[in-house]
Amino acid sequence: MFPLYDENPTRITPYITYGLIGMNILVFLHEISLSGQALEPFLEMYAVIPQELTTNFAQEWTTLFTSQFLHGGWWHLISNMVYLWVFGNNIEDRLGHFKYIIFYLACGALAAMCQWFVGVNSQIPSLGASGAIAGILGAYIIRFAHVRVVTLIFLGFFVTTIRVPALVIIGLFFVQNIISGLASLQQAANMSVESGGVAYWAHIGGFVFGIILGPVFGLFRQSE
Repeated sequence: MFPLYDENPTRITPYITYGLIGMNILVFLHEISLSGQALEPFLEMYAVIPQELTTNFAQEWTTLFTSQFLHGGWWHLISNMVYLWVFGNNIEDRLGHFKYIIFYLACGALAAMCQWFVGVNSQIPSLGASGAIAGILGAYIIRFAHVRVVTLIFLGFFVTTIRVPALVIIGLFFVQNIISGLASLQQAANMSVESGGVAYWAHIGGFVFGIILGPVFGLFRQSE
């Protein structure tokens, strides 16, 4: 299931959402322009490397924010930006531009901390906007659970669109990450070496913090 757009009009122009999408695209274009030799130190400097965060938090804490603008590939970037495009504008509309950017960055940083917590000695870089966007999804599901989302679905070679409540598509996202996150813990317990992959616990953490922080930042304020 892949969301295309929601049936949830906004009252403002979501400049911050547009800006975040543009910045993520520009940073990724810079990433892919780098040679292999230049890319590695770039990621070491700006991605979250849990072991370095553990040993030198005072110097490495900024990566909790810079890592949110890095991506591991085209599909990583595109999928994140589509979710940000579909769901971010309504959260920006409810919170206002300034509170929205603080909310977004806070969810992303706290999500990265959650992923760090389950692997404090990992040397694998953690990067991507997924944690911040999961925060947006958490806020969206408690504010707009019944809003219909036009969603692309793939049934083998057959592709079509359906209208489903946000509760369904976002709920499936969360359940999938819970299952995969628990499986990743079990896998790590049974393995002596690390393997890279999806930062499920960043997704889970971002989602939960989105639910918590959304109301704090004014998600349920009365319409003007």
